[in-house]
Amino acid sequence: MTTLEDLRRELADLHAELVRAGLVVWTAGNVSARVPGTDRFVIKPSGVSYDALRAEDMVVCDLDGRVVKGELTPSSDTESHAHIYRELPEVGGVAHTHSTYAVAWAARGEAVPCVLTAMADEFGGEIPVAPFACIGDDAIGKAVVDLLRTHRSRAVLLQNHGPFTVGVDARAAVKAAVMCEDACRTVHIARQLGAPRVIDPADVDRLYHRYQNVYGQR
Repeated sequence: MTTLEDLRRELADLHAELVRAGLVVWTAGNVSARVPGTDRFVIKPSGVSYDALRAEDMVVCDLDGRVVKGELTPSSDTESHAHIYRELPEVGGVAHTHSTYAVAWAARGEAVPCVLTAMADEFGGEIPVAPFACIGDDAIGKAVVDLLRTHRSRAVLLQNHGPFTVGVDARAAVKAAVMCEDACRTVHIARQLGAPRVIDPADVDRLYHRYQNVYGQR
């Protein structure tokens, strides 16, 4: 079983992965992970440089966003992460980045159309946009949950802010963040060349089923 210390080490590694993938700058962004079998989750501390981030810096919170273990103040998005975990028990990890192309689409308040097989595979359709919400309480989490309940996408663009992604664990949430940025960049470039062709919904369903249930090692 994954221990709390294992989870903290994994989160430190995943935050480094955000930097390697070019999805964050300075101290922006965060990843969290549900502690299996508990009503706790672990999240990045607020305002700590990625270069200085250590496993022991990760903050443990309850599902109301209250700190239960850790010396540092948790991320300013903690209450929103807590809301997502409370409302979506199948979610084991949440990632938030400020990646350039995803933020550009969010600034437009526009969903990313499903014009790539990779989008059908990973997100099962378009990457939707949630309404604007201010940082500091659970408003962002509410906006993300409301949208995820009507979409099978693992990624949501929060208008004027940026992407939030979820997964069965933190690694899956980070993978979705990487794939979201890749899709946003590719579709942006495609639009410079003309009008991208949206994939037929029936084909999207087939691609999604294959990728989620057949692709890879079992």
